[in-house]
Amino acid sequence: MTGWIGTRVRAAIAAAASLTGKRFGLLVASSVVATSAIIAAGMTAGGGNDLGPLAALVGRSLAAERLAQAPAPASAAPAPEPEPAAATPEPTPEPVAREPAPSEPEPAPVEAAPEPLPEERAPAREPEPEEAAPPAAEPKPEAGRIKHVFVISLASPGYEAAFGPTASQMPYLAGTLRPQGDLLTNFRLLGDGWLANSFATIAGQKPSADSAAGCPEYEKCLFSVETMSYVDQLAAARFSWRAYLEGMADASGQPANCVHPEPGATAVPVPGGYSPVFNPFVYFHTLLDLGECAANDVPLTELEKDLRKARTTPTFSYVSPDLCNAGVIPGQCAVGAPEGAAAADAWLSTWVPKILTSPAYEAGGLLVITFGSVDPVPNPDPTLPPTSPTSLRTGTLLLSPFVTPGSTDAGRYDPYSLLATDEDLFGLQRLEAASAKKVRSLAPQLLGAGENAGD
Repeated sequence: MTGWIGTRVRAAIAAAASLTGKRFGLLVASSVVATSAIIAAGMTAGGGNDLGPLAALVGRSLAAERLAQAPAPASAAPAPEPEPAAATPEPTPEPVAREPAPSEPEPAPVEAAPEPLPEERAPAREPEPEEAAPPAAEPKPEAGRIKHVFVISLASPGYEAAFGPTASQMPYLAGTLRPQGDLLTNFRLLGDGWLANSFATIAGQKPSADSAAGCPEYEKCLFSVETMSYVDQLAAARFSWRAYLEGMADASGQPANCVHPEPGATAVPVPGGYSPVFNPFVYFHTLLDLGECAANDVPLTELEKDLRKARTTPTFSYVSPDLCNAGVIPGQCAVGAPEGAAAADAWLSTWVPKILTSPAYEAGGLLVITFGSVDPVPNPDPTLPPTSPTSLRTGTLLLSPFVTPGSTDAGRYDPYSLLATDEDLFGLQRLEAASAKKVRSLAPQLLGAGENAGD
């Protein structure tokens, strides 16, 4: 089974099995249509062996459907008709010359055979519902020599201001990290909207008017349950993922997972704090409804703990700073603190060394430092808003034990290329716009000859 249905069934089986065991997982596999209802029932059944009322109802419905399709029992044979009574023979005349023979008794009339009673039949036994056979096992996607991918997304001050040899506003990025990695000099964004580029990076979705505007009305950007993301693919293939968001907290200010506006509400981010605009995972029903977001979309403080051992480090880590440290337009940081590109560069100098010295990175890691937006150009007239950037060229830096330090790649890349690369690295099918033939992947050179390099 391939495609959307196969991926969702595998993900649903995994989620269901973790709730109620193997039998529940097999029941989910028997009815794709009933998957969501069964999982919901399992979640409300207390986590025990009982499938819950709704799951039991679905099971009885499946059994009733099979019973309706079974052949009906044969009807009873018709009763045989009675044979007609034999005619009475006429007496034979006696010969004249002989003594009269004793008269023979008249034969008794033949009585009609009694009508046989209908055969008593035992009531038809209702067939027991059979457990659906588990789906045929598919080859499990495997990682090549890249075992862990880290993605950091920032706001770009422009290519020259980020990577320029003399005019860089980010000396740690351009002076310390650039010589260690491979610079994609012609990496360009799809537009200047952060969420539009993020949705392309993790799901291959094309920009919309709402995503380009930053999704001010949360529910208008929510993707339906049919829309897959890269981390859905990872979960279905038994890989792990986590998103780490700086400053993510609930309404009381306490660190919390998967924080997003309520439908119908307008997001009002705290100046310099967490913003759902930096968290694309809270816009996918597949992650919200099955609990993936609640489990794996966590505050940035969790990253340092997960990096201590390779086995606790996810296969895919998405790391985002807050409004101050992302490098957005000035006015988001405390008075007197670095802001804009300088704040983003200082933040990189704190967190990147933690990643580069982790066991997971040293054993086969890839760190991608990319950008979700380009800072608007300040308008000379303070009464007018900033203008759109004149160029969407931002560049992107790859750091890995498997890249040539100080190298450059002038190929045309964009957010779809990052998604295609991630999927190819782990043998996953490309999603949506990332599957276009013109989309270039970096996996072949990262994996090396003879590895699972994808298209």
